[in-house]
Amino acid sequence: MHESSDPYFLAETIALVALAPRAKSRGELFDLLKRRGVTEDIANAVLYRLQEQGHINDEEFARAWSESRQRAKKLSKRTIATELRGKGVSQDIIELVTSEIGHDEEFSIAMELTHRKYRPIAHLESEIIRRRIHGALARRGFSSSVINACMREIGI
Repeated sequence: MHESSDPYFLAETIALVALAPRAKSRGELFDLLKRRGVTEDIANAVLYRLQEQGHINDEEFARAWSESRQRAKKLSKRTIATELRGKGVSQDIIELVTSEIGHDEEFSIAMELTHRKYRPIAHLESEIIRRRIHGALARRGFSSSVINACMREIGI
């Protein structure tokens, strides 16, 4: 049988090409393979082999995703958990990774965002400032206690 017509070979190629630009979770790859018409048995076999070879590691993926989303988007651990769930990462790994984000670290991220949002609107009335900053933090999934602490910190 020619390699290019072997369903296992095709599935493995699809998965490896998908992994080239960035790491992906096992769930993302499984969904991709299913969308491309790969049977569940072959998809699981390919993904198992790629895990054994170290191409897929959901824990490493989740940690990298979490750090990236905190740094670039200033997201809360609740929002990061939701994103990871959407990427097919297991709840155990999500809890492990998000438990590594301490309250102080989350507050620090929220404060960075608060300062970034505050500067351009500092001249506005305090109620408008409060509403805009509250909205920005809430949209990123921060709890009301973190949001209120940020407001107190900047004196609003």
